[in-house]
Amino acid sequence: MAYTKGPGNRSIEAAPEASFAALEPLLLRSQGRADALIEVLHGAQKLYSYLSDDLLRHVATRLQLPLSRVKGTASFYHLFRFQPPARHRCVVCTGTACQIQGAPALIEAMEEGLGLRMGDRRADGWVSLSEVRCLGTCSDAPLVLIDETVGRQQTSDGLRRWLKELEP
Repeated sequence: MAYTKGPGNRSIEAAPEASFAALEPLLLRSQGRADALIEVLHGAQKLYSYLSDDLLRHVATRLQLPLSRVKGTASFYHLFRFQPPARHRCVVCTGTACQIQGAPALIEAMEEGLGLRMGDRRADGWVSLSEVRCLGTCSDAPLVLIDETVGRQQTSDGLRRWLKELEP
């Protein structure tokens, strides 16, 4: 079952994936226009936390677009997810400043500490590991982002201690 954010940003159980009634107001506002695809995909992900195959098919049908176009558009943009988000999201900045200041060592520490490779998600959905080209605070490099908290001038040892706090 998928989970999404409800009032007060609390996790709530989403409707079964085959039912996308909450998306209907946005689809109606789009009036079936193909140029509304990105807006509809963004709204769908906000409502359902990720873009499942069933959800992508529904969008394609309602906007009268080929499924290949909908999937192609969604996969082109990095902001769209195709699996439920992990409970904890761990991100390493790999921008130039962070690379120079030690991002490779942080990636190694995270992969070792989480038992994951970059881009992976633990099978139980507890944690995921990814990278981003820039977090926008180069003067505080190297940076990591765990959930909604930015770790500035992060060290491998400090990161390992932080990761232990995530353990279930």
